[in-house]
Amino acid sequence: MAPAADLQPVTLYTDGGCDPNPGPGGWGVVMVFGSQTHELSGREADTTNNRMELTAAIRGLEALKRRCEVRVYTDSQYLRQGITSWVRGWQRNGWRTRNGRPVVNQDLWQQLLTLSTRHEISWHWIRGHQGHPLNERADALATAARAQHRLPVHLQPASTGSDLPDCTLYCRGSCQGNPGPGGYASVVVSATLGRSVQTGSWPNTTNNLMELWAVIAGLRTLKHPSRVTICSSSRYVLDGATRHLATWERSAWRTRQGQLQHAELWQELARVMGDHDITWQHISAATAHTEMRSALQAARLAAQQSSRKDNG
Repeated sequence: MAPAADLQPVTLYTDGGCDPNPGPGGWGVVMVFGSQTHELSGREADTTNNRMELTAAIRGLEALKRRCEVRVYTDSQYLRQGITSWVRGWQRNGWRTRNGRPVVNQDLWQQLLTLSTRHEISWHWIRGHQGHPLNERADALATAARAQHRLPVHLQPASTGSDLPDCTLYCRGSCQGNPGPGGYASVVVSATLGRSVQTGSWPNTTNNLMELWAVIAGLRTLKHPSRVTICSSSRYVLDGATRHLATWERSAWRTRQGQLQHAELWQELARVMGDHDITWQHISAATAHTEMRSALQAARLAAQQSSRKDNG
């Protein structure tokens, strides 16, 4: 068994539901590992809200092919309380409650308990429908899967995420003076929409803020969920998005030192990321990458134009 320090960290956002309850149901999972996200979803014709919540967690853990350090976020107190407080007692009592009644959904609790022993897992409750982008995305996956039961078979989509259009963003920022007049640019290359450049300027800013806003501006142009590769040379942006963003969200955009600096921009990044399957890629500023050079040139031009306006 791998030591805890050697385990790959993975975060799962899970959700499930029925309409009506009981009735047709769906479940959804957003998996976050490193700079990548992966989505899972499914449906059942006759089930309950609680069974779908359990199924989402089970399917997410089943997808892990080796032992991991897992953080599971759910808006179901039934799931979180059950797996952290109730299930061991049920097991000791021969899968009966304190009143001697059979445990409801015993089959799923047993599956979940078995899967839980394969990983180092911490379970977290998150309030539903409060704007958390990955929790909302899990809810949307579950809702979309559930809704397919209402369509004739010949109209149901063949998949729930593998057919997303591909898109790449090449993002750069520039600043005259740092702080000073700044510019940003995002070269958006889409398999369906071709190539476009989003650029603009701020009168008084920093390099870091322009690098961050370049990503936000590029994502804002995408009108439909897509499979997006975001290329940036900024470690400030990459580390913030892939290592810290989820923690900042859980901490109400505060750090140990107090209010997160530029919290409103990080919140906007979380919002515009929510509907997409995103992979982050670091491209060194020194690399002679054509689209990254184009983005930098456009960002510098925007910064220079802003500087001339200020001096005009």
